[in-house]
Order: sequence, then structure tokens, then C-alpha cells
Amino acid sequence: MIVYLPIKLFKMLSIDPKEISIKKLHSYLLGAIAPRPIAFASTIDADGNPNLSPFSFFNVFGANPPILIFSPARRVKNNTTKHTLENALATKQVVINVVNYQIVQQMSLSSSEYPEGVNEFEKAGFTMLPSDKIQPFRVAESPVQFECKVNDVIFTGENAGAGNLIICEVLKIHISDQVLAEDGSIDQHKIDLVARAGGNFYTRAREGFFEIPKPITTLGVGVDALPEEVRNSQVLTGNNLGLLGNIAQLPSQEAVNNFGKEHPKFIGLETTKKHTFVQEYLKNNDVESAWKVLLLN
Repeated sequence: MIVYLPIKLFKMLSIDPKEISIKKLHSYLLGAIAPRPIAFASTIDADGNPNLSPFSFFNVFGANPPILIFSPARRVKNNTTKHTLENALATKQVVINVVNYQIVQQMSLSSSEYPEGVNEFEKAGFTMLPSDKIQPFRVAESPVQFECKVNDVIFTGENAGAGNLIICEVLKIHISDQVLAEDGSIDQHKIDLVARAGGNFYTRAREGFFEIPKPITTLGVGVDALPEEVRNSQVLTGNNLGLLGNIAQLPSQEAVNNFGKEHPKFIGLETTKKHTFVQEYLKNNDVESAWKVLLLN
């Protein structure tokens, strides 16, 4: 016997994509189709200059041959194309690095709209690792890196928001032994992947959602602007450096001095203790105070 249970009917917002703005449509698509894996794409331009940028229009589409596809879509705000697309068309090569929780803050920083010619590896504090079969560099901190050749690019349109599907064939895979299980497979707990959702939200595969403010509207000073003792800290993590580098402007000297008067215990600290306090502020997303501690003499 079939039993029909009563269901609760929800009021639905029904939309014709052609009747709303591209910006609004883009927001609905990204909010509903999530979480999305992240292709951290490394390319070089025709002159050999490196470029690094993340894209969440991405997935794997076959194993024989191994095919990955990602899309650096045309910018919604001004219908321009991205350096990654231009480089892929010019050189037919790309490294797709996966993103785990340990590098998510640095990855976010690299998505800033830095001018052409700026090295996002340096801005985000990543290590450039030479590839074996292609010219673009790998991200040494990424747990899995795919060296790829570009087989084809499919353009879905010429207007703002149109996708550009870069079809990549994997030539070589590099996997950190730190994420492998005893049987040689990738341990999903150890790899600790993150994925993209709508707005400012990401998801950590083994835990759930968390939020990182987008750096699109401002340019962070970058990890390369941090003092050497901070970049080489034995206390601060890559995520800590990403947070510090994502600030658009350093606190004024007056603000630092006032902070020191309110918190005299931070003045004259040796480096390790200072960085420990900095890390505590960063855990609470108080980047401003973290910088003030760093700038106190």
C-alpha cells in the first residue's frame, strides 16, 4: 500500500534569467550551486611571467584521458577577461593546484585584482616550485598539483559573465605523502580540502562553513610587504600571514602609539612572545590589533 504523507509547500521565487541583472543571476548561481572545488591555477604569460589565481567553476571530467575543466569567466562588472585565460591561450599550459584549509587565507589573498605583471606567488607568500613537464610553476604548499596541457578552450559567449571552459589534460600529478593513507590512497581527513560557496562563504570538507571576506574591492599589502622576521616566523602560520597581508592599509603611527599606552605589556617583547600574542588576535579576526602589536617597538 502506498501512503502519501502531507508535505509543506514553500513559497518559491521563480526567476527568468533574462529578466534580472547578470550580477543578481551570478549571485543566485553561486549561492545555490555549492560547495564548488577550487582550481588554484598557475600560468605564465608569453614572456614567462608567472600568474596565480583561484577559480571555483571547476571539476574533473574524465580519467582516460585524465581531464580537468575550469572556467575563468568574463568579469561581470566590466566584461574583461582574466590573465589566466589569456596565458592559457598563449602557452597552452597550466598547473592546477588543489586548496586545503592550511593555505585558504593565502589563496584568498591571491584572488585580489593585482595589476598585470604582479607575481601573486610573492604577494600571497607561496613558494614557486618548478614543474617537470611544463613551464608554469607549481604551488609548493598545495598538497596535490596537476601539470596540464590545454587541449581546447570553449567560449560560451562574449558578454559579461560568459564562461570560458579551459579543457586540460593531466600530464603529471604530484601528491604530498602527508595526505596519503596507509594503502596509498588520498586520506580525505588528512588532505582537509576546502570549497567555495556563495558570498564570502567557504566550506571545510571535514567541518563545515566558515567565512573569509573577499579581497576583490581592496588590494591587500601582500605577504611580501611583511617584515622579514614576520614572514620567517616560527609561530605564525601561512593563514596568519595571509590575514596580515590582506589588510589594505597599515594602522597609523598615532593609532599604534595609543594602542601601546593602553597595552604596555606588548612593548619590548621578544619576537616569539610578540608573535604568540599576534596569533591570538588573528584567531579572533582582529587583524588591526595584530598589526599594532607587530608595529610596537
